[in-house]
Amino acid sequence: VQLQASGGGLVQPGGSLTLSCAVSGFTVDYHAIGWFRQAPGKEREGVSCISTLDSSTYYADSVRGRFRISRDNEKNTVYLQMSSLNAEDTAVYYCATGEIPVSGLHKEWPLMGYSGQGTLVTVSS
Repeated sequence: VQLQASGGGLVQPGGSLTLSCAVSGFTVDYHAIGWFRQAPGKEREGVSCISTLDSSTYYADSVRGRFRISRDNEKNTVYLQMSSLNAEDTAVYYCATGEIPVSGLHKEWPLMGYSGQGTLVTVSS
C-alpha cells in the first residue's frame, strides 16, 4: 500500500487548510486510514483516522471540533479539513493506515501499519 500526503503549507493563526492522502494498493490487514503528526522536538501524536469498514471517525482531544476527516472512495482519497489552526498545530503530518482505535484514538496511533512521506504544516503570522 502507498500513501501520498499533500496540501501542507503556511497558514496564519485562525486559518484553515485541507490535507489530502491518496491511497493506492490494497491491504486487508488494517482498517483505518488517517493522520499522525510530529512537531520538532516532540513525540509523535495521532491526530485523526477513519474506519474503512463503517466510516466511523476518531479524533485526538487536541483537534476535536476543529479538524474533520472524510474519505472519497471513488478517488481513493482521505481528507483532513483543519480549521482554527494555531501554532501548536505546526508539524509534519503523515498519512497512515493502521488499526481501528476501538477504545478511542491514542497518541501512539497507529501502533502498526504503513505510512507515507509527510507534508509540512506551519501555522505562523
